[in-house]
Amino acid sequence: METTKNNKLINNAFYDDLDEMWQGSKDHPIALLRAENALRNPWIQEVLTKTFSHPCRTLDVGCGGGYLTNFLATKGHLVSGVDLSEQSLQIAKKYDTSASVEYKRASAYELPFSDNTFDAVCAMDLLEHVEKPALVIREASRVLKKGGLFFFHTFNRNLLSYFMIIKGVEWCFSNAPRNMHVYPLFIKPKELSEICENHGMQVKEIKGVRPDFSTKAFWKMVLTKQVSEDFRFIFTDSLKTGYSGYASLK
Repeated sequence: METTKNNKLINNAFYDDLDEMWQGSKDHPIALLRAENALRNPWIQEVLTKTFSHPCRTLDVGCGGGYLTNFLATKGHLVSGVDLSEQSLQIAKKYDTSASVEYKRASAYELPFSDNTFDAVCAMDLLEHVEKPALVIREASRVLKKGGLFFFHTFNRNLLSYFMIIKGVEWCFSNAPRNMHVYPLFIKPKELSEICENHGMQVKEIKGVRPDFSTKAFWKMVLTKQVSEDFRFIFTDSLKTGYSGYASLK
């Protein structure tokens, strides 16, 4: 756990307890993360393909159970993943069908890689879980090659995001870990863009991410507290709640 500026603890310890829930749980918030990755992973692959003419050396910081790392490996990229949760890394390795991903237990504040190593670094659903996101971004810029891409996903800081991301998830899932998210660690898009600029990176694209409220699967989740296979997230112009984007190292 880490202590935020107002002394409220962010709970990152629950990742060690997920085990196979990374892959199969439908009644835990981790199921929402799987659905988010189903949207974001192909988008990241599309950007990589458009930007580079070769398989990319890619790092996923805070890789968790390997949703993104294992996906990118199946697309032919040379992938590394780091996380502090040993249990999550074991699940990631177990489901690496390519048997090619390099997994390491390491802190996002001190990456065990040399300068200018990667074509792309990803920090998806990570920046709102750390006390010092600027240090994470600084490390990402350090290990990126010139012209490399930094992908991110996090949550805006406002009342709507507080009620949707924190209170809404707690209401939908009675087993939601306490302090899985804490409001002071949410990051406004302007703040994130400024941090990237401070570390030599320019944001190239940023767009909102939210559940598709128009589908039966969304309302089924509200009623049953279960995330079905057809539950989905969509990209949106609004950055009020979750948002994804990428920056390029100058």
